Amino acid sequence: MTVLKTSMRNFFAHKGRMALSAVAVLLSVAFVCGTLVFTDTMNTTFDKLFAVTSSDVTVSAKGASDTGETTSGNGKPPVMPASVLGEVRKAQGVKSAEGTVFSTSVTVVDADKNNLSPKSGAPTIVGSWNGNDARTMKITSGAAPEGTDQIMVDADTADKHHLKLGDDIGVISAVGTHSAKISGIATFTVTNPGAAIFYLDTRTAQEALVGKTGVYTNVNVTADSGVSDAQLKKNVAAGIGGAYKVQTAKETADANQKDVESFLSVMKYAMLGFAGIAFLVGIFLIINTFSMLVAQRTREIGLMRAIGSSRRQVNRSVLTEALLLGVTGSVLGVGAGVGIAVGLMKLMGSMGMHLSTSDLTVAWTTPVAGVVLGVVVTILSAYLPARRAGKISPMAALRDAGAPADARAGRIRALVGLLLTGAGGYCLYLAAAADKATDGSLWLGLGVVLSLIGFVAVGPLLAGGVVRALGAVVLRIFGPVGRMAERNALRNPRRTGATGAALMIGLALVACLSVVGSSMVASATDQLDKSVGTDFIIQSDSGQLITPQAVKAVKSTPDLERVTEYKVLDAALTTPDGRTSKNETINAADPTYAQDLRTETVAGDLADAYRPDSMSVFEGFAKKHGIKVGSTVKVDFKDGRTADLTVRAITSDDVVIDKGAMYASITTAAKYVPADSMPLDVLVFATAKGGQETAAYKSLKSALHDYPQYTVRDQTDYKQALKDQIGQLLNMIYGLLALAIIVAVLGVVNTLALSVVERTREIGLMRAIGLSRRQLRRMIRLESVVIALFGALLGLGLGMGWGATAQKLLALEGLQVLEIPWGTIIAVFIGSAFVGLLAALIPAFRAGRMNVLNAIATE
Repeated sequence: MTVLKTSMRNFFAHKGRMALSAVAVLLSVAFVCGTLVFTDTMNTTFDKLFAVTSSDVTVSAKGASDTGETTSGNGKPPVMPASVLGEVRKAQGVKSAEGTVFSTSVTVVDADKNNLSPKSGAPTIVGSWNGNDARTMKITSGAAPEGTDQIMVDADTADKHHLKLGDDIGVISAVGTHSAKISGIATFTVTNPGAAIFYLDTRTAQEALVGKTGVYTNVNVTADSGVSDAQLKKNVAAGIGGAYKVQTAKETADANQKDVESFLSVMKYAMLGFAGIAFLVGIFLIINTFSMLVAQRTREIGLMRAIGSSRRQVNRSVLTEALLLGVTGSVLGVGAGVGIAVGLMKLMGSMGMHLSTSDLTVAWTTPVAGVVLGVVVTILSAYLPARRAGKISPMAALRDAGAPADARAGRIRALVGLLLTGAGGYCLYLAAAADKATDGSLWLGLGVVLSLIGFVAVGPLLAGGVVRALGAVVLRIFGPVGRMAERNALRNPRRTGATGAALMIGLALVACLSVVGSSMVASATDQLDKSVGTDFIIQSDSGQLITPQAVKAVKSTPDLERVTEYKVLDAALTTPDGRTSKNETINAADPTYAQDLRTETVAGDLADAYRPDSMSVFEGFAKKHGIKVGSTVKVDFKDGRTADLTVRAITSDDVVIDKGAMYASITTAAKYVPADSMPLDVLVFATAKGGQETAAYKSLKSALHDYPQYTVRDQTDYKQALKDQIGQLLNMIYGLLALAIIVAVLGVVNTLALSVVERTREIGLMRAIGLSRRQLRRMIRLESVVIALFGALLGLGLGMGWGATAQKLLALEGLQVLEIPWGTIIAVFIGSAFVGLLAALIPAFRAGRMNVLNAIATE
């Protein structure tokens, strides 16, 4: 009980000093709990949606996926004859059955040809209005579509794009463009996950999406009372045979939920990873806090030992303070986590994915995990300072406050740090020298961990030299105040090292990712310059295939020298070693593709692969199956016949564009695949006549004006799109890393605040002999700046080393260029100085307000 009282007294006596450490625990726990609540809520939302939208049994065409994605090689959804509906209705246990048509391979535009698809990545769905959809949507304006000139839109899409009744809408599919006017607006009665949904009547949907009537993509079946879904599935399957896919409501929902969970899992574990980094940074803050509190209470603890307190009691007293800190920060963190989850939901709503707070899901495991994690991390962080406190002898009560540093422990720590740093550097060397990226990635991961721990351990040793060097450059210009700031930073190298290490971790990751991202962009740009021999690339950003009409429009464009079509065909390959590789793809293109993409070969000439009954394979496949130029490969085309193709070229694996592709000519593919089964183009390449690039670019855009689903890019556009994609990903990662950097800034604030308290008497004496308040504040700010720059220098140097090693592994995948983004690195380094200034504002202000006489009288 005495230990608890002492701990409570000390905790509340230093509540201001504990607050920043509590904020670090709070932020870390909040991020963990917010991530768990957000992903649980997303799962709940989609569970409800899929449970309501799935009919008791769904019959679909054999080629349809389990999740309802209906795109096929011809750009149309797989269908089944309308006669299946009649057969289903005859099955025992069927209460009702309804045929529907829908497609996700569509683009919908308004009268000005503006794309109405969501920018969040959610699908655009056009289908026939049916009873199953009426369960989840209520017509709130107008009426359901009747006739070819009517279409209905969901309310969220209508609000986002300011659509109203009577507005013109164009549905663009592989069949062509269908025009209609909005006849109704329907509102979701469940949470809309962000899809844009449009409804036609059944006959119009068949004509607009498939190009013919008398077919369905799905048949939705409702069971009679007392008939289970499993029994109904069995009865329906027996009635229609095995030519179609039959799924129960649970099977359909599970398939959809599996897709959602795979996406959420990636996001969940990525965010938890960043929370882990924040926890790691928070550990340094907590260790620093308790180390400094123990050092400042040396005389007090010595007196406790002198009047009978045991080592164990002192140890328990400090750990109890840590427990109070962990519980307080964790409980507040759980509440903040729910707020973060709601904020993430609002953010997703602004991006088009609407999530209702009524579905907010807080599983009992979430607060328990948050509190346990926060408390355990805090107690473990405080263990070393607590152990150090237990070692304080009663004689310490007779000395001035502040225990001397343990020189032996410091030497052991420095030795261990140097060994770990050396081991980490050697692992990074092995990663850079690896022959396979998979092998090198293991060494890279080990090297990152060991070098990071090594730098943290050796931080106090590095602090002396680095701070002196920074002081010579940054602080000396401020005269005596600068020299005092330097000496204050050097006074306790262990504390400076730990404070700098907290900032080092976040900035090391920033530098590493910046190097990797810049190298990826530079490498891809270099590959484009070296390999791509065409001027323009035409494709759909939403994944739609290119229709023959659009290809014809491209080919009729003036100022073009050549146009190359590019298709992807599924096939099974039987190689000379007798093995069959299923689920392979053949990239069929016009022979001019050999000019459009200058792919390096290790054997043969790629142009020969476009000769009749010829093909190319990539280097890895050739080695695996013993294929040489002249070998024959049996190619069993999906929806076509089997061909014996002669290998005329083997392409290098040391490429980025079309890595692992196998080529043949479209003419060869057409010989074995019927015209009605031949897939549409994935890409179309166009090359301008000499000196006509600008005119051809304008002409192409004009020619494809009526095909807004496709984008025309020249090489500059393509490079910029690539840079933007990687830049968006890096910005998101930097945003998540900002949490760790915020915690590190709190660490600097805490270190300075406690340091000011520790030096109260010293500050009073300096003020008494003439140091002004302004000079005092400047001294503390400069000390903070040099600590921040120390952490930044270590972090940026370490991160660039990690990034350069990672680029060596990327080089094995064809990304050969190493680029250091010096602009970003320098900006981060300079920004660290401002971080130091910001962190010092409050401690410097408090130091400046000290009463000189009271400060001198402080013991």
